[in-house]
Amino acid sequence: MPVILLASTSPHRQALLARLGLPFDCLAPGVPENVLPGELPGVRAARLALAKARAVATAHPAAIVIGSDQVASLDGPTGPVLLHKPGDRSTCHQQLRAMSGRSVRFETAAAVMHGTTLFTHTDLTQVRFRHLEDAAIESYMDREPSFDCAGGFKCEGLGVTLFESIESRDPTALVGLPLIWVCGALRQLGVSP
Repeated sequence: MPVILLASTSPHRQALLARLGLPFDCLAPGVPENVLPGELPGVRAARLALAKARAVATAHPAAIVIGSDQVASLDGPTGPVLLHKPGDRSTCHQQLRAMSGRSVRFETAAAVMHGTTLFTHTDLTQVRFRHLEDAAIESYMDREPSFDCAGGFKCEGLGVTLFESIESRDPTALVGLPLIWVCGALRQLGVSP
């Protein structure tokens, strides 16, 4: 079986891929996650997932390489407003406040490369947030600081207490890697998770 490389240092993506029970290594892709003017969220996620996979595959051409990226967005008056990893408590509070009572789109893209074979996919998850009071936001951040997660919450933890609903074809996509699709791509390459 070829070596499997995850083009990511995200502990969330590592934990997801580990669920498949396959040996793999992680490498930092070294791809800048810049925003291009006018680029739609799903296009950005797909571009970055492919760039990450290509960066690692260039150095390891015999490996199966998995790249992924996620972009969260809210509808704004002039188009989508991107939500990033907040990085700190104040920014996280602002983002959670902005999501209160609204639907947020999470577009999670993945690229699987092996030699000249390439599979790509973008999964859409829509999360409807309940109306959040400042006290609920502060309590959530005290109990589960998620400043390194897109949107500032963890759906696999207490973040579900912030929601009214989640619409998704693949619940793992919201965490950062659409495993249902990844399993299918790996099977097409002869690897059975």
